[in-house]
Amino acid sequence: MKAAARRNEILSLLGNASAAIPAGILSDKFAVSRQVIVQDIAVLRASGYEVISTNRGYMLGGVAHTRRVFKCRHTLGELVEEAELILGCGGRIEDVFVNHRVYGRISARLDILNKTHAEELHRSLVSGASKPLMSVTDGYHYHTVSAPDEEALNAAEAALRARGFLIEI
Repeated sequence: MKAAARRNEILSLLGNASAAIPAGILSDKFAVSRQVIVQDIAVLRASGYEVISTNRGYMLGGVAHTRRVFKCRHTLGELVEEAELILGCGGRIEDVFVNHRVYGRISARLDILNKTHAEELHRSLVSGASKPLMSVTDGYHYHTVSAPDEEALNAAEAALRARGFLIEI
């Protein structure tokens, strides 16, 4: 398969995927090295496609058109519930950040698209290998949430408020 055809197929796969696709899976599918996939992704980005790299693989951006930042507070045990409220309204959790009084804004990209992603994050954090960012701010944290439209963001905001997770800014 020629490089241009492979890149078009990669775009198609990413555009139809419900979750990020790891480079290893793409390299196996096209019988090329991971480095070739990384180069293909770089060419696609240079061509104007919004290909996002996550710790789970690549995904095509630009699907969600509206964004809103929510300030939340809850326990680590309620992390999955918070995500389910947002996801259930059609939202996607792009990141988490805190405003530390000494270090300023500290953020991490999450790209939580489904309950499985939220559960994986929760498992990683409760294993003790790392602490969640919200632990340095007594549970307070922010999420950038994207959704296809304002109605979905309004629904997510209402769900977080009803559960008591939303902190009014």
